[in-house]
Amino acid sequence: MWILVVGPEGLSEREEGAVAILRELGCRVQTANLWDSLDDPALYEDPPTVVLVEAIDEVDAGRAALVRLRAARALSEVPVIIAVSVNAMSRLDANDGFDDFTLFPYVPPELYQRIRRVEWRRSEFTANERVKIGDMMLDLAAHEITVAGRPVQLTHQEFALLRFLAQHRGRVFSRQQLLERVWGVDYYGSSRTVDIHVRRLRMKLGNAIRDLETVRGVGYKMKAP
Repeated sequence: MWILVVGPEGLSEREEGAVAILRELGCRVQTANLWDSLDDPALYEDPPTVVLVEAIDEVDAGRAALVRLRAARALSEVPVIIAVSVNAMSRLDANDGFDDFTLFPYVPPELYQRIRRVEWRRSEFTANERVKIGDMMLDLAAHEITVAGRPVQLTHQEFALLRFLAQHRGRVFSRQQLLERVWGVDYYGSSRTVDIHVRRLRMKLGNAIRDLETVRGVGYKMKAP
């Protein structure tokens, strides 16, 4: 895991700065100036786990840095935390697009936990009993699903369909194949049943299920990570 710290010149070298603290915590750190273009070709091969923007009192400069971060293809999906002072915190807006914020001066354990939290929210994995896709977590053993830690109620068949697609990411399945694999070979309902359940999943899960794609003329798939 390595962290890209973006901040004004000189701040990153201070003892109370994020660079010194993160290195003490065992993180690999690189720095960039708050006003740099941030489109470094080297980042395509090894993008950072998290970007920390040390805006401190310069919230507008932090927003401008975020625009440049999102414009750099290698960084467009990397979670970004903005560090601000207590006085500047009131100028943050929920629509600014940062994944989280932290207060400066830093409390090292809190800074580390915030980094791990945004990393966790963006990470995806499949294990024997759990599947995580973005903010969505399927607990296969408990037959439960949460989005950003909040439980979502699904019917048995909605959960079964979501589970099947999540466990076969990147593969396209026709409606008939889904009926046979999820509902069973003895099910005689129409293929419209699949469309109805997909629509319900999208209504209940919203943006958390954006990776569920309709493949025109074929069926559905859960996009590969």
